[in-house]
Amino acid sequence: MKLKIDYDSIVTLNYRLSLEDGTEVESSFDETPLEIIIGDGTLTDGMEQALIGKNEGDTVSVSINPEQGFGFPDEDNQHAIPLDDFPSDLKPESGQIIAFDGPNNEEIPGTILEIKDKEVIVDFSHPLAGHNLIFNADIIKVQPPQE
Repeated sequence: MKLKIDYDSIVTLNYRLSLEDGTEVESSFDETPLEIIIGDGTLTDGMEQALIGKNEGDTVSVSINPEQGFGFPDEDNQHAIPLDDFPSDLKPESGQIIAFDGPNNEEIPGTILEIKDKEVIVDFSHPLAGHNLIFNADIIKVQPPQE
């Protein structure tokens, strides 16, 4: 009997995340498959829900709306950063996504919204916030939760 995916299952899969227009955002198909524990926060709720109940060998292809994906852009997460704070070899452009240094030496992606006067308006919402996405996955292996 094949083990069905449930919360805390250990799942090995290849996945592709694309925008609605087909633009690939990320994929593991040409790399090492991803191993995750369902419910650990690696995937969004919508992606996990698409996997729950599936078996080893199954494929998944679903549309993920912003509520199930990365939410919506948050105006409270937009900040003005002085243009002088950017390295001289980096000229910010509208629409560009740049990694900024966050707390605990982690990188936080910020999307440049606009450049005005001597400051840059940066949105620190997730770059995929507000987007409908296509999630494709090939389930390679399903293991029971670790004791």
